[in-house]
Amino acid sequence: MKTVLLIEDESALQKTIGDALGQEGFSVLSALDGEAGLRLAKDKLPDVILLDLILPKANGFDVLRTLKGHEETKHIPVVVLTNLESMEDVQKALDLGAMSYLVKANYKLEEVIEKVRQAL
Repeated sequence: MKTVLLIEDESALQKTIGDALGQEGFSVLSALDGEAGLRLAKDKLPDVILLDLILPKANGFDVLRTLKGHEETKHIPVVVLTNLESMEDVQKALDLGAMSYLVKANYKLEEVIEKVRQAL
């Protein structure tokens, strides 16, 4: 079973996405802030990470930079799922190593799950 780490501070959205991923056969780990997400990523080494950018304690850009800077986590594909939609933010996330960048308002849940599958 493939494991997805969902780093998302909106608990309702985290539950919705987590439940949907679980129904699709994924094991889901969840973190409500950037620091907890980094700890889980390093401890559990998930197969893919779904990352919000606007997070408490450590923002998503910092999380991405840290993940890609460590030998044990740099290979883990990261799909960014956020409300930030400026081209500058998109480019920054991709430059830091994100595999995909999804703006929450523009994607259905099924499309998010498909991006997770593509990242594996």
